[in-house]
Amino acid sequence: MHTEVMNYQVYFFGGPGGLWANRSKIALRGNDNKVLAHINFNDSGMKFENDSERDGITEMNLPSSMFANIIDILRNEKPVYIKFIHGHGVLQTSLEPVGEGEEKG
Repeated sequence: MHTEVMNYQVYFFGGPGGLWANRSKIALRGNDNKVLAHINFNDSGMKFENDSERDGITEMNLPSSMFANIIDILRNEKPVYIKFIHGHGVLQTSLEPVGEGEEKG
C-alpha cells in the first residue's frame, strides 16, 4: 500500500557526525500532517542503516548525494507516494507522460 505525501519538512544536522548518524533528514507527512516517513541522508563514511518500518512510519536511508534529487521530486511532482515494500522504502510518482513539464520549442 502506498500513501500520498502532502507536506514535507527538511532538517540539516551540523558537526562532524551529524545528528542520529544523519547529515540531513526529510520528514514526509500525510493530509492529516501525521508523519508517514523519514528520509535520512548520510555522507560517505557515516553509519548507514537499513530501511525499516515501525508503527507505520517508514525510515528510508539514502546517500547525501541523492538529497537534491529527492527535493526536486517533492517540489515539482504531484502526486508523490511513499511505501515500504520488501524491506525497502520507496518514494514514487504517479504514471506520467514522457516529456511532461519540458519547454516546447
